[in-house]
Amino acid sequence: MMNKADIVIIGAGISGLSIAYNLAKKGQKNIVVLDKSHFLAGATARCGAGVRQQWATELNCLLAKKSIEFFAHANETLNYHRDIEFKQGGYLILSTSEEEDKQFEKNVKLQNSLGIPTKHLNKEEALKIVPHLNPDSFTTATFCETDGHVNPFLMSEAYYLAAQKLGVVFHFFNEVKDIILENGKISKVITDKMEIKTNKVVDAAGGYAQDIGCMVGLDIPVFSENHEILVTERAPKMFEPMVMSFSKNIYCQQVPHGSILMGRNNPKAKHNHDISSSWRFLDEMAKTVNHILPEVAKQRVIRTWGGSYNISPDFQPIISDSSVEGFYIACGYSGHGFMFAPITGELLTEIILGEPLEYYAKALHMDRFKDMDKIDREHSVV
Repeated sequence: MMNKADIVIIGAGISGLSIAYNLAKKGQKNIVVLDKSHFLAGATARCGAGVRQQWATELNCLLAKKSIEFFAHANETLNYHRDIEFKQGGYLILSTSEEEDKQFEKNVKLQNSLGIPTKHLNKEEALKIVPHLNPDSFTTATFCETDGHVNPFLMSEAYYLAAQKLGVVFHFFNEVKDIILENGKISKVITDKMEIKTNKVVDAAGGYAQDIGCMVGLDIPVFSENHEILVTERAPKMFEPMVMSFSKNIYCQQVPHGSILMGRNNPKAKHNHDISSSWRFLDEMAKTVNHILPEVAKQRVIRTWGGSYNISPDFQPIISDSSVEGFYIACGYSGHGFMFAPITGELLTEIILGEPLEYYAKALHMDRFKDMDKIDREHSVV
């Protein structure tokens, strides 16, 4: 017997879970979520767990601000029996040059205009927040006290359980092999285990979003590459905020249970689905953290891993419908899908249900890349 669904969501990471929950909350029935593994096996489970509002573009600032507003009451909203561990310890972002400092001035002005309480700090003020910083490693900094941390495993479980209660059906270990079109419209999704008749599909497949798009003839302008992270043994409390430097290529935070997470990008990373880890990453990270946070560098590493960044040309997400009727897209988060998940679910639900959109939502459409000269590119990324 053919399975049927009103909407099929491909990908049970944090974006797919948020979309499923928000659709069901609005009364949408017969939602099926597919994933080739489990919802805690993708990029969400490999992320750095930070959530920040300090961006260089208005679009990313708004997405982050609205998502953090959700995280603040997610336990109650989702009726979660545990705690998502939302902690607002702030983000301290370091400047290392005059040029970067000028950009930070612009960033703070933009963020403040949107109601984000970022402050521009001199070196002495930054050292009061994180005394372990090497004062010779930076010039100034920005700090937003409402940025912070969320446990990705618990946040995912909260969305998953809430969506289940609203009737969403999940099929794990079901790899999508093809999407069938009839007269240019979605008609069927084929996995390695079943076929599902449907006329609406959401591509929330993370690093595999472009592969899914190709199944319906769409060339989604994203690519995936490996970014690596390490975690140390548990340590006594050393600092509260996430410490970050775009120019030094590092983010570093001490999570609630005491371990320290730190990650960086690899400028030489190939565009593929590799999520391995390498000694080169550990070597480069050790040099960087020893320069910026020498006391942190003394901690012992217990594990390293890689995770897939699905990157768009402007380092901002694609949340939109498409030229294929019934095919919707949520991808290209450029490493920030976890922190944008709440607003992703809300916006794509409005798009699918044909509801009025916030003014900024149109800027998330895939069609924006038809004229690259008009793209407002995000620079505040690692």
